[in-house]
Amino acid sequence: MSSFKYWTREKLNKRFGLKRVYQSELLNDWLQKTPEIDDYERVILLRWQENLIKFIDYWNEEEVKLKFIGNMISLVNFDTESLSAFAERELSGTVDGEEMNGNPDFMVARGKQEVDSPFFFLHEYKKELDNNSPDPAGQCLAAMLLAYEKNRNVPEMAEKPIYGTYVIGRNWFFVILKDREYAISLAYDATHSDQLYDILRILKANREKIREIWNE
Repeated sequence: MSSFKYWTREKLNKRFGLKRVYQSELLNDWLQKTPEIDDYERVILLRWQENLIKFIDYWNEEEVKLKFIGNMISLVNFDTESLSAFAERELSGTVDGEEMNGNPDFMVARGKQEVDSPFFFLHEYKKELDNNSPDPAGQCLAAMLLAYEKNRNVPEMAEKPIYGTYVIGRNWFFVILKDREYAISLAYDATHSDQLYDILRILKANREKIREIWNE
């Protein structure tokens, strides 16, 4: 069984025919949605951003997660009666005869204790400096690919795209996967206020999309 940590984009292409596209209506639609950000959200975002600017060069992975990324996720609030934000929960299955597994840093899926029908992944929290990960995007995509294949058996989710995000220091990248094609956004730099607001809008748009699918 191969861990998500094993996979790079090149390996995913060779093994599963996963290919990147550079023009994606699905990605553009997600990035261009504009959920409103209220005054409270703006104030608290700028407070978190102040520390990010001061300390991002020094924080390790757990500190980035605890002091910034976790705050963003809590502000979005993905949880509902039947949807949960899971952290470090195991995801395993088979794609084209290849057994895969891992514990994504964060995913949104149906269920309370057991993951059912994943929809969104936030993966690979990495330091800005001394980043030894061979391909954070590849690791995120491996989890997304497995989720897409598992969801084929779920009527509400069959053929629906899988959404993802990976974070390297101050930079956030948004990913979308459908069938065996994926697209990745340009970097959104959380130390720039306008891009920080965009990050929150994009996450909130994702939350609304999944609630719409499950009638939440």
